[in-house]
Amino acid sequence: MTMEAITKELTEAAQELITIAKAKPGQIFVVGCSTSEVLGNKIGTGGSSEAAVAMFKALKEVTDEHGLCLAVQCCEHLNRALVVEASTMERYNLEEVTVRPMPHAGGAMGTAAYENFSEPVVVEKITAHLGLDIGQTLIGMHLKRVAVPVRLAHKFIGEAVLTAARTRPALIGGERAKYPETK
Repeated sequence: MTMEAITKELTEAAQELITIAKAKPGQIFVVGCSTSEVLGNKIGTGGSSEAAVAMFKALKEVTDEHGLCLAVQCCEHLNRALVVEASTMERYNLEEVTVRPMPHAGGAMGTAAYENFSEPVVVEKITAHLGLDIGQTLIGMHLKRVAVPVRLAHKFIGEAVLTAARTRPALIGGERAKYPETK
């Protein structure tokens, strides 16, 4: 599969998730991505800087178009810390950590984000409103408390399994409670 085809799938999946989730400007869109898996390899064994940069740029374009804050998860060697713009860190009062992602300690996608954001910072945790998990990278720890799976038209990005989620407020009150119409 060509890089053009991969970024087309990714753009379509991101746009579909944003539409289904009814994402609002300023919300956080988290992405975890194994470029190894996208290219048909086992996670952590064949990452690609070229793929990561192309995918990052496609995601950045989509999130910018919708006024969303993009957060890119690093790999397990950085405890799945996230690369965000400094403005996102300030807006959400996130705590910065000191590290610079590299391909084998942070992953290709985390490195691409660090090298391509305007003012990149790394934060340890975040509570995102929606997200894409490309290649089973386990973004769940970075989603708000009630995550709802979203079935998208694309089930894969390249060769990587694609999982999408949005979040919603918790339903409280029991059997007598009334709830507004859900998304």
